[in-house]
Amino acid sequence: MTNSELNLPRTAVPAGITDPVASARAELKAALAAIEVKGNLPRRIEKASVRGAAKARVFADRNPVGAVAAAVGVAAIAGALVWAIARALAR
Repeated sequence: MTNSELNLPRTAVPAGITDPVASARAELKAALAAIEVKGNLPRRIEKASVRGAAKARVFADRNPVGAVAAAVGVAAIAGALVWAIARALAR
């Protein structure tokens, strides 16, 4: 395995494969990896939540007052949404 193959993402087909069978295997492997990456929703949600939490921590470290205001705003919106749903169901 060359250094250029180590830097390729799992969903890429390495260049320079001359054997048609090896090329087909590499394309199939890349296609299956792409399907796994796209179809694995729990992993994608986990990665997105980790990224979001990291961004929120950085924001809170840089701007604590803004972070508190954002938290209060989110809580107010969530409360209003619950209230609206409860009111709609009560009718």
